[in-house]
Amino acid sequence: MTASSAAAPRARRAGRSGRRRAWVRGTLFSLPFLVGFVVLIAYPVLASARYSFTDFNLFQSPTWVGLQNYRDLFADSSFLKALVNTLLLTVVGVPLTIALALAGAWILNLPVRGQPVYRALVYLPTIVPAVVGGYLWRWLLNTEYGYIDYVLGLLHLPQPAWLTEPAWGKPAIILMSLWTVGGTTLIYLAALKDVPEELYEAAALDGAGPWRRFWAITWPSITPVTLFQVIVTIIAFLQIFNQPYLLTQTASAGSAGQAAGGPGQSMLTYGVYIFDTAFRHLRMGYASAMAWILFLITLAVTAVLLLTSKKWVHDGDK
Repeated sequence: MTASSAAAPRARRAGRSGRRRAWVRGTLFSLPFLVGFVVLIAYPVLASARYSFTDFNLFQSPTWVGLQNYRDLFADSSFLKALVNTLLLTVVGVPLTIALALAGAWILNLPVRGQPVYRALVYLPTIVPAVVGGYLWRWLLNTEYGYIDYVLGLLHLPQPAWLTEPAWGKPAIILMSLWTVGGTTLIYLAALKDVPEELYEAAALDGAGPWRRFWAITWPSITPVTLFQVIVTIIAFLQIFNQPYLLTQTASAGSAGQAAGGPGQSMLTYGVYIFDTAFRHLRMGYASAMAWILFLITLAVTAVLLLTSKKWVHDGDK
């Protein structure tokens, strides 16, 4: 046997041993994430799927009821009210959020002095704790001493009872949601800065005005970011909880037979009703069924957006 033929098996063994060591090291480095994923995400998701077919109240063993929870949901007026409220907030809030973020990004992209300060001020509300922001907006929207109605009064405009009249509950939630649009604005700002400046210069030489340049250059360039923003914002509105819960916190502490959600349940959203059902009425099985229906709705909406994105999302590489 020659030296080269004897070295080949040793090299293969050494290669296999190196790959095993690399696999072991990679597994050990990944172990904290894997354990956290299994314990904190995978197991709760699978458990909620099982509980959705049971009658479970935390203090007794789950009792199998099959599809009864799902059948009861569509006969539950509070569930239907929460679903309709959430869909209305999503339909109105998502376009407003995208439009305001894009307009804000365009303004923050203008070459004026002090832009870093303005960008920091726009992003600042997103790092304010949710509870602090909720109580701040309850104070601002108060009909007796809130600054919003005070300013409206100075302008001789109607002063709505934001938190006590059903017609103004959803506008109050949307107003509070738009306050934290800074994160979306900065993502759009990064997308605008990524648009090649020479395209604008060439379009200007061809006589294209600002509106034409936006639709011919800016919008096609930022459609991939817009797809991401739309999906994330839709998911956020479908799961909206902090704003309605904090604005109606007093109502949430009402009688055991009454669902939270402000006057006439005008601010009862899907997330608030799941929380109310699970942790106030301790109907964990019923709440799990609601959570899975919300997951299916979110999955369907996301799938439709992704399937239709080829018609309006432009890939710059093609």
